[in-house]
Amino acid sequence: MRTTSERAIMDRNCCNKIIAVCLLVLLPLVWSTPAGAMSIREEQQLADEFIRIVKRHFEIVDDPMIVDTVERIGRKILSQLPPQPFAYRFHVIKEDVYNAFAMPAGYIFINSGLLLAMNTEDELAGILAHEIGHVVARHISQRIARSRKIDLATMAGVVAGIFLGAAGGGAGAAQALAIGSAAAGQTLTLAYSREDESEADQLGLQYLTRAGYCPSGLLDVLKKIRSRQWFGSQQVPTYMMTHPAVEERIAHIDTWMAIQGENLPSKRSVDGATTRFRLMQYRLRALYNDPRAATEYFQTALEHNPEDPHLMHARALLMARSGSRTEAIALLQRALSRDAMNPLILADLGRLYFLEGRLEDARGVLRGAASLPDANPESWFYLGRTQTALGDYPGAVASFENLLQRQPDYAPAYYFLGEAYGKWERHPESHFYLGLHHFNRGEDRTAHFHLSRARRDLEDDDKRETIDRKLEIIGKLPRTE
Repeated sequence: MRTTSERAIMDRNCCNKIIAVCLLVLLPLVWSTPAGAMSIREEQQLADEFIRIVKRHFEIVDDPMIVDTVERIGRKILSQLPPQPFAYRFHVIKEDVYNAFAMPAGYIFINSGLLLAMNTEDELAGILAHEIGHVVARHISQRIARSRKIDLATMAGVVAGIFLGAAGGGAGAAQALAIGSAAAGQTLTLAYSREDESEADQLGLQYLTRAGYCPSGLLDVLKKIRSRQWFGSQQVPTYMMTHPAVEERIAHIDTWMAIQGENLPSKRSVDGATTRFRLMQYRLRALYNDPRAATEYFQTALEHNPEDPHLMHARALLMARSGSRTEAIALLQRALSRDAMNPLILADLGRLYFLEGRLEDARGVLRGAASLPDANPESWFYLGRTQTALGDYPGAVASFENLLQRQPDYAPAYYFLGEAYGKWERHPESHFYLGLHHFNRGEDRTAHFHLSRARRDLEDDDKRETIDRKLEIIGKLPRTE
C-alpha cells in the first residue's frame, strides 16, 4: 500500500507530465500532417505508451481472479464480433471515481469504484460493450488522426490527461489540462461527440443482446454515473464533465428497449452471493477498498449470513491485509470446512502460509490448489515463490511460466521469474524477464540494461524479437555501465 508521501510524489509527477504535454500542445510550431486514419501499428504504439503512463501514476489491480472475471465477460461480448485486428486487454484501475474508457488497440479500462457500485453482471457487460463499441468504431484513433499531429508518446500523455486528469492526478492535473485555449481546444477535439456516443451505444446494444445480456445493464450504469456527477462529492474525469448527451442517451436506450420488448434477454437477478461476479466484488472490496468501509460491510454481511464461506473468505482477506494473519488463517480453515475444494480459498490459505514462513504447508496447499479446475492463477505465483524459497529453482520457473501462459499481464510474475532464473544461474533468461518487469513499470534505463544484456546472449528468436520491439519503444538511451 502506498504511503501518503509516495502518493503525493506520484501526483506531482503526473501533474508535471501533463503540464509538459500541454505546453507542447501550446507551441506555435507543432508537427502537423493532413488528417488521415491511424494505422493499426500506430494505434498499438499509442496504446503501449498510454498503458505505461497509467502504470507509472496509478495502481492497476492485477489480482488474477478480479481481472479474469472482467475478461470473461468482455470475451463473451467479443465473441459476437467479427475478427479484430488486435487483442483486447481489460484493466481495472484502483480509483473510487466512477469511470470507464477505451483506448485504441483494444485497451479497456474500468475503475474499481464503478465495479463496486454495480449490482449485476449485466451492468458490467453494458459498460464493457459500450467501450468495445468505441474501439470497433475507432473513435479515439480517428479523433487523434484529425487533431494536430505530435509524436505518439506525447499524444499518449495528452490522452492520459483527458481521460485520467481529475481521476487520480489530483486537482493540479485537472487544472493543467485547462492551460490556455489551445490545450482546451485539444481536449475538446479528442473528446467524444454525440455521434460517437450514439454509435458506441448502438454497437454495444447489439453486442449485448447477441451475447445474452439484458441491455438494461447499460441503462442502469449510465444512471449511476449521472447520479454521481450530479450529487456525488467526488471529482470525475475531465472528459466526463461534458460527456455529451447523457440524458439523450438514456432516453434513446430506454426507447430502444421498449421497441424490442420481449425479444430482449432477461435481466439477471441481483441475488445469489455465490456468483462469480459477486465473488469478484467481495475480493475487490476486501483487498482494494477503504479498509474501514470494507470492515463494516463484511461485519454486517456476516451477521446476516454467518456460515457463508465466501463471506468468511473475504473477511479473512481483509484481516490479513491489516496484518492479522493468524486469525485470517483460522477463518480460512473454517471456510474450507464448508467448501473444501474451493480453489480460491485454498490459494489464499497457501499464500498466507508462505507469508508466515510455513513453506512446507504452503507448498502442499498450493500444489493442491493449482491442480484444481478453474484454479486461481495466484496459486501458481505463490507456489513459484515457495519453490524459490525452498531452493527448487526449476520447479519455480515452471510455476511462473505456467502462470504467465494463463495471465500474461500478471506483472509481479516477471520479476520473480527473472529472480528464479538468476538463482538457477541461467542469466540470459534472468535478464530477459527482469527487463520485461522494468519495462512494464516504465523504468526505461533499467529495462534497457537488462534487455540489451539478454539480447546479447539469448538464442531464442521469439524472445529476441520481443526484445527488439521493447527497445524500439524505449528508444535509444545512453548505455548503463
